[in-house]
Amino acid sequence: MNNQFRNHIEEEEEELLEEPVIKLKSPKKEKESENVNLFFKKLFIDGVVSKEAATAMLPFLIFLALLTMLYIANSHMAVKNIRDIDKLNKEVKELSWEYKSLKADLMFKSKLTEVAKKVDTLGIKELTEPPKKIIIGSDEY
Repeated sequence: MNNQFRNHIEEEEEELLEEPVIKLKSPKKEKESENVNLFFKKLFIDGVVSKEAATAMLPFLIFLALLTMLYIANSHMAVKNIRDIDKLNKEVKELSWEYKSLKADLMFKSKLTEVAKKVDTLGIKELTEPPKKIIIGSDEY
């Protein structure tokens, strides 16, 4: 039994030591290119699409081309409109900021103390006594 086991192991080792043989297939590129050429030859030369059929489809193809051009023009106009809207939104924001800053500046300059400082150079003084009420009778005018 001992010898049989050794023989079996040696046979497996011999099988493992043998190099595997790689078989290469012959290239079929020539056949594929011939098939492609044959397809295009049948398609265009042999008349899969005849002259009459192409002529009959011409108005439809022109219609499709026109629709395509309209679609492209419409998308360009939409992009242009979006850019214009963004530009106007930025301008509105800037004008809003300018309005708010000018309003705050005007509110500051219209305070009594600020007006008094500006008018003091002209020689006009602030009233120290309260204003008097003028009463006109009904028979005076």
